[in-house]
Amino acid sequence: MGKRNIAAIVLAAGKGTRMNSDLPKVLHPLAGRPMLGYVLETVAGLKPAKIAVVVAADGEAVARVASPYPTVIQKQPSGTGDAVKAARAMLKGFVGDVLIVYGDSPFLTPDTLERMLAVRRGKNGPSVIVLGFRPDDPTGYGRLVTSAGSKLEAIVEHRDATPAQRAIPLCNSGVMVVDGGELFRLLDRVDNVNAKREFYLTDIVKLARAGGLGCGYVEAPADELLGIDSRAKLAAAEAQMQARLRQAAMEAGASLIDPTSPAAAGDSSRRRRSCRQLRRAQEHDARRGSQGQSSGLSRRYQHRRQDQYRRRHHHLQL
Repeated sequence: MGKRNIAAIVLAAGKGTRMNSDLPKVLHPLAGRPMLGYVLETVAGLKPAKIAVVVAADGEAVARVASPYPTVIQKQPSGTGDAVKAARAMLKGFVGDVLIVYGDSPFLTPDTLERMLAVRRGKNGPSVIVLGFRPDDPTGYGRLVTSAGSKLEAIVEHRDATPAQRAIPLCNSGVMVVDGGELFRLLDRVDNVNAKREFYLTDIVKLARAGGLGCGYVEAPADELLGIDSRAKLAAAEAQMQARLRQAAMEAGASLIDPTSPAAAGDSSRRRRSCRQLRRAQEHDARRGSQGQSSGLSRRYQHRRQDQYRRRHHHLQL
């Protein structure tokens, strides 16, 4: 499959102040791998013609992890709209759709991004597609104000929302697909007249609607859009990632007697190799220990075999 007329901008300049760490937010590990690595793997799987990773002025460490994908620098932390504009030069002359994702969203799936692209490229496809979700607690999230036909009318920030708008369960994830021919024209009209004096990417929705351009939305499960900006959310994300990787290991043929026990690794090549090792070891033990006894193993023997598995394979990186 060749390159597609898609460009991807990965926003990875955030400091992650709430992490209370000198380590850039997107470099905090999940299953032993920087969370940015998962996002880049997902984006690269779409075969985009261009990938640009936006980093902070002191983002050398992030740039190393992002390699071989090129990075661009957001000189000052002036908001998400300003961050996307940092990629303008790299996308000069590009014709196609621009996907905008965040480096702290490691659970985002290719299927979700493909659905967004399909809507954007459909008949009378909207110029802007926003990814929405329905969290258990929507406090703090911008709300998607919609109308019939999956049309997006506006994104209203929580602090600016009326009581009726705060009752809307559909929230903004920040992930977008935008017509590349319109993106920077819209961004050039975004201002920073707000409390934080920042340029918000979300403002392009109201500008697009005011200019007669269509805007739409796609929904994804809330657990796919777990943004990680605190230690508590990082711990929750680690548990979610471990569960996902263990499930993948079992689907690949590994038998986990206690699926909560072994630690899984996020690196896909190591995971496949270790799954094969574990499966071969289990099959070898099965051949040695259960020939002619498959239906008559005693409960005591079964427990002894389980203990052996735990001791022998707990160290394996799944």
